[in-house]
This record gives sequence, structure tokens and C-alpha cells, in this order.
Amino acid sequence: MSAQEATIPGCGPFAPVESAAESLKLAIFERIRAEGSVSRAQISKALSISPATVTTQTASLIEMGLVREKDVETEVARGRPPIALIVEPRAHLVAGLKLSDKEHSAVIYDFAGNQLASAALAVSGDPSLELLLQSTQELVIKVCQTAGISTQDLSAIGVGVPGFVNASTGTAHWSPLIDETEVALADLLAVRLGNTVVIDNDANLIALAELWFGVGRHISDFAVVTIEHGVGMGLVINHKLYSGARGMGMELGHTKVALDGALCRCGQRGCLEAYVADYALIREASIASPRCKPNAPVHEVLETLFDEAKANNRAARSIFERAGKYLAMGIGNVVNLFDPQLIILSGERMQYDFLFSDDTLGEIQRHTLNSGVTIPPVEIHAWGDFVWASGAAAMALAKVTEKTLDTRG
Repeated sequence: MSAQEATIPGCGPFAPVESAAESLKLAIFERIRAEGSVSRAQISKALSISPATVTTQTASLIEMGLVREKDVETEVARGRPPIALIVEPRAHLVAGLKLSDKEHSAVIYDFAGNQLASAALAVSGDPSLELLLQSTQELVIKVCQTAGISTQDLSAIGVGVPGFVNASTGTAHWSPLIDETEVALADLLAVRLGNTVVIDNDANLIALAELWFGVGRHISDFAVVTIEHGVGMGLVINHKLYSGARGMGMELGHTKVALDGALCRCGQRGCLEAYVADYALIREASIASPRCKPNAPVHEVLETLFDEAKANNRAARSIFERAGKYLAMGIGNVVNLFDPQLIILSGERMQYDFLFSDDTLGEIQRHTLNSGVTIPPVEIHAWGDFVWASGAAAMALAKVTEKTLDTRG
């Protein structure tokens, strides 16, 4: 995310009214939040609805305490200065959490989309469900203390976890963080935290962060591919996150790129992840260099392997280049299937530039249909660690907004 994008006021996608919501009131509210500050006349023009409707609906939003008027600081020759509408920041507060095996991270956002606080908590990596619940509770208390609020001041908490997660049911079917399967994680966390909890796969959080706070605010269709311990993908179609009919779609890392190929941690063979993820690189690292100790921590092995590649160790370079070619194949499949306007590569492994060298990105063209249409641009977004938590906060904001402004109204 560029510095220019970071200074754009407001948050949330600039979606047209027909795709933003079924409720005009919700669509108008989301437009106010997206703009940061906007007049009634501007809302009427942007959403193609009558000024009278805007006046009626915004009056209701003001009465509900969700929106307030603000004098626009501008010089006028005569008459009353223009009045803008802004979201009441303290109408609701939410928390967003990203859980991992090394460090959990959390942020607090107000209802207008301003980040108020952040905090992190180192964890042992023990996959006990009880320990996960305890550490999550400890982190929520910590980030609330940092923000100077009580945990009871939160209206909802969004949580991202790696693995196979069904956001609609709140179920973690499998996660490397938990030594159990089919866990009703959202319900368990809601009881432990005493609050509404929504969960999702962590790759979707990056897409939500881009949709609410990044370049995705002005783009209707885009894909985010994340490369961390595994390979994930978040897909936005018509300004909304798409997860499939059962909430389990977009598992790019487990699409097949080789028949009877390398063994993936999911138990199947030939998955994209088995050629690009951490464990795929480490699998061959000791062959490339004796400096890559197989029993050393993952990050140390990968850093050593990368140092060797930069020092022109041909074997080390070939490991990254091979992974990059498989990544290009996976991205080519995404282009052929969804034809997004933009593809964003994100995640910790984007520090390894061999994965997105000009040669690697040029491979994408080889794997896309020769339709005569230019392939979408590919951007590298090296966000900080708290981007995942910000995406979780966006998920919580959406939940509170929809609950407060019933979309059936």
C-alpha cells in the first residue's frame, strides 16, 4: 500500500448501490464511511437516488447515533456553509485478531475505520485448544488496555486463523494451531470473550484489508495471493469477498499443478503449496547448502537459503526459481478462471524476490489463454504484520454494520 493510498480518508469499498446492499440506509451509511466526509448532495449523485430519500435516510442514521453533521471548513461568499456527514467514530468499537503459531496480533478500530491501538503476544506454538482460547483472551485484554477501553466496550471481535475455516458457521475444520478438528471456534471464543466473534481463514483477511483500507476500495474484482507457511488466496468479486457456496473456496494452495507430485501437508500430492510454501523450500535446502541445517528454526533455514541464492549458489537459486515457476502457473490459473482486474502478492515470503522476478512474472503469460487481452497487473504489497488483524477488524466492522442496519430494511 502506497503512502498516497494510506492517506485517503474513510474506509470500505466504493461500491454502487445495487451491489453494496439491499438496504438503502446501509448503502448510504457505507458511502459516508467510504468517503470519510460527504454532503447529502454528493451521496445523491454518487448512488443515483433522490435527494429526498437521502435526507430521510440520513436523518434516521443521525437519530440512531451512527452519523453526525460537520461544518465543512471552506470559504463561502454568502449564505450558510456547506454541511457534511461523517460516521460517529465511537458509535461502535471492534477488535481484529490474527492468530499464529509464533505471535498473535490485534488491533482496535472505531466505527469510522480509524485504528486506535495495536498489540502483539508471543505464543508457544502448543496446539492445545485451551491454550489458544487463553492466549486469545489475554491478547484481547492487552489490546483493549492499550486503547484505554474495556473489553465490554467492543461490539464485535474478528479473528483470522490459518487452515480450513468456514466463516458462515464459525467452524475451524482444520488448523495447524489446534490439535483438534471440526472445532466450533467462533462459539467457543464468543463464550470465552463474552462478545460476538466472527472468524475466517487468514488469507481472506488480506483481501478484506485491501478491500477496506487499500487499493481494493476502488476495484470491483481482484485477487490476493498470500505466501507464508502455506499458499492462500482471497478473491473479491463485485466489491465483495467470495468464499464459495459452503465458505470453503479459494484454496489456491491445494489446486493441483503436478499429477502424483510432491506430498502436501494436506495429505494429497501435487498441490501448488507443496512446491511454494515454507516446507517445500526447506525440503531441498540442505541439498543446496550444508549451511542449511534441517533441524534449525524455519526462518533461519529460509534466511540462510536466501543468502546462498543471493551469493550465486546455483542450487539455492534454482529452488526459489522453481518455486516461482509453480507460483506463476498457479497465478495463470487464477487469471484463466476469474479474469481479475488486479492480482496482489502478499505475505512474509514476498521478501524473497526470486519468487517475483521479471522472469517469474513473465511465466504467468505462458500459462494464460492467448485471448489477445492483456493479463492483469501483478503488484507486490509488503504490508506490516498487523494487516492480517486489520482485515479481521474489517470483518467485525461489517458484522456490526449489518446487524445494526438490518439489510432487510
